[in-house]
Amino acid sequence: MAICERENLMFLTPSPFPTVRWRLPIALAVVACAMLLAQLSWAESGATTPDQLMPWGTMTMGLLGGLALFLYGMEMMADALKAAAGDRMRTILAKLTTNRVSGALTGAFVTAIIQSSSVTTVLVVGFISAGLMSLSQGVGVIFGANIGTTITAQIVAFKVTKAASLLVAIGFMLNASGKTDKLRQYGAMIMGLGLIFLGMSMMSNAMQPLRAYQPFLDMMISMQNPLLGILVAALFTGLVQSSSATTGIVIVMASQGFITLEAGIALAFGANIGTCVTALLAAIGKPREAVQAAMAHMLFNVMGVLLWVGFIHPLADFITTISPQSPELQGIARIAAETPRQIANAHTVFNIVNALIFLPFSVPFAWLIQKLVPNTPAPVEKSGRPVVKPLYLDDVLLHTPALALDATRREIRGLGMRCGLILNDALPIVLHGNAEALAAYKNRDEEIDSLYEQFINYLGKISQGHLTEAHTREMITLVNAVDALENIGDIIETNLVHIGKQRLHFGMQINQQTERFLREVHQLVMESLEDAVRAITERNSEAIERVLRVNERLDEIITRSSINHLKNVSQHAPGHVEQYSIVRDFLDKMRRIYSFTKAMARLAESEAHSNEAVEQFISEAKQHVESVEQGEPPAK
Repeated sequence: MAICERENLMFLTPSPFPTVRWRLPIALAVVACAMLLAQLSWAESGATTPDQLMPWGTMTMGLLGGLALFLYGMEMMADALKAAAGDRMRTILAKLTTNRVSGALTGAFVTAIIQSSSVTTVLVVGFISAGLMSLSQGVGVIFGANIGTTITAQIVAFKVTKAASLLVAIGFMLNASGKTDKLRQYGAMIMGLGLIFLGMSMMSNAMQPLRAYQPFLDMMISMQNPLLGILVAALFTGLVQSSSATTGIVIVMASQGFITLEAGIALAFGANIGTCVTALLAAIGKPREAVQAAMAHMLFNVMGVLLWVGFIHPLADFITTISPQSPELQGIARIAAETPRQIANAHTVFNIVNALIFLPFSVPFAWLIQKLVPNTPAPVEKSGRPVVKPLYLDDVLLHTPALALDATRREIRGLGMRCGLILNDALPIVLHGNAEALAAYKNRDEEIDSLYEQFINYLGKISQGHLTEAHTREMITLVNAVDALENIGDIIETNLVHIGKQRLHFGMQINQQTERFLREVHQLVMESLEDAVRAITERNSEAIERVLRVNERLDEIITRSSINHLKNVSQHAPGHVEQYSIVRDFLDKMRRIYSFTKAMARLAESEAHSNEAVEQFISEAKQHVESVEQGEPPAK
């Protein structure tokens, strides 16, 4: 029997600042930058004149501090966007992916909001696994996801570093003093944007002395080799696990005139390849659909780069004609003024054109992926039963609590189906099964216990993130729903199997009339369980009402049967005392199972009323404020 360790669920008060997942990537990025500066410092050790000496200490602090602020700002802005729009992302992705084109557009939009193509890929895997989306449709969404990641490059290409401090101040005030979750989320967005520009400004100022430092300029000239640029950017992106971060840093370097447009395009290509590392790592140990999606992402990006690597110069010429120019400037100053926006535009155009090229071939592309990563039979335990693993509980979604909670709801549907299948077999096995059948039936609850433990661990991880009050309420509802299903599994494992053993001990045969009656009760409870799961997972009000209506009907049937069996007992019919005991026990356990389904329906009902109460309170508060502003007496 699984034990509910509720103390593992740390229901935290929502923090005004997001939880940062950049600890390892920032450390790796710092090491990479430190090695670069150490190499340049070593190269400078051969200098013989004081004019050649560089302020390495100041530059190092400025560059690494700016990089940390830049990455933290990106994470803060992305977390705020996900918190503000995450609840609607799955709905959008589910409803707007009916064909390849709409799938690509939806993938671009969703990824632009959550700023993670990996999260989009995980959502796609869930839909494919559930049969809600074909692999070719999912491939279309993945094609579009690359377009969505270019939004960061477009944002950082704006030169608003002078307003960075003001954005941080405004964002902080909104985040710290906002009265609603939405206002605090908007504050975090603005503050994150300000930190991005502040970090860019710090890195830009730190690198300014390098404009006159020949060893560094020589190294930048070597980046004109597209293959070297692609390799360096791919490795760096694999370290920081974000193509947006790499592209942002490239734009910062371009703003100092260190790299040309051609070199910037090559580095952007490398960033597209390096970002596949995250998806590939996330796919390790996951279902085959996850590996196929990660392979599709990698193959699409690599093939796209190979397609374009020989056309970097024509692409650069085209981007130059469509991007703003500064003819009044000359030399490095002009490169620094024009190149950042040109690189951002090249990154966007490259990904849009790639998606347009590959979209018509999404079906054969999906076929190729299935050949490279064929479906395999589900692993089995030594007992011969399939290994039970959750289908939707992916750690990648933990950075977006709304999506992680939604994945938990979908997984609860699967847990409810397992409980339903086991309960469906209860009646024939308990009433007619032999000792071997009862022993095998008892072991089926191990699946429920295994999934229950994984549910609790996953919900515990969600609770450690940045949760709104609504998310916390939703999580408590889901914990209680999972508890109810696990309790149903325990009743089946212990009590129903015990009733079957009692029947064998008495050597009893249940008559047809009694069996018909028990089947009626069993069917009612089965339907109740199905509706209770639907009430939790779909927030279905009709399912809630159906579960609650069963209560009176079940009481009526059980009371009528009890009276009939007592009459038989009073007539001293042989075997009727034992049969009465068996029937009463079975009905009692069906009643207990129904009580848990009713509790689930009440949970769903309470959640629905809570959301309605919050909306009603907000509406009444707005009306009150409007009436006060208009000088009218407030409504009572």
